[in-house]
Amino acid sequence: MSDTTAATPSRLLFLPGATGNPDFWAPVGQLLKHPAEQRYLDYPGIGPTPADPAVRGIDDLVARTLAQMDRPCALVAQSMGGVVAVRAALQRPALVTHLVLAVTSGGVDVAGLGGHDWRPDFLRNHPHGARWLLAPQPDLGARLAELTMPVLLLWGDADPISPPAVRRRLAQALPTATLHVIAGGGHDLARARAEIVAPLIDAHLTPRRG
Repeated sequence: MSDTTAATPSRLLFLPGATGNPDFWAPVGQLLKHPAEQRYLDYPGIGPTPADPAVRGIDDLVARTLAQMDRPCALVAQSMGGVVAVRAALQRPALVTHLVLAVTSGGVDVAGLGGHDWRPDFLRNHPHGARWLLAPQPDLGARLAELTMPVLLLWGDADPISPPAVRRRLAQALPTATLHVIAGGGHDLARARAEIVAPLIDAHLTPRRG
């Protein structure tokens, strides 16, 4: 075993969920002590960012994320952003020092694990949102073992969209995963419980002696 369990990231990339709000992670970012540069990504055509004809699906969001990965990065992702983060990490694992995945499918079959279908609510609340966001995504469960960087899973025990079976599946499939369940946390726990989440992320990103 080496002296440290992971490299130190020089950039933190924050990925929001299906709302596409680039400020979703800002309360956590403001509390972090880690010195890495912070970048908050957005999704054109979703939330406050105007549509971009070059963005027509999840593949394009992954490509936009990869374009920010020109140095060692930690990917910090919420819900749908976790799918983007996992796919980016699978494509460029050498550049991803850490993953932080909050209340996300991480690319596994949530419906088969009892998760609530969020798409009808999304359509009601975002009638003009990008419809490609609702397209079915491939099950990445068989590939999660390829992700050997440290992974922090953040979950609430009051989240119907991403229930306990999903976090258990990810914790079992990711070889270096550490799971933290926050009492009373819902699907927005990363924003609503920033004072709890930020220290967990700081500890996750801090090199530990072997």
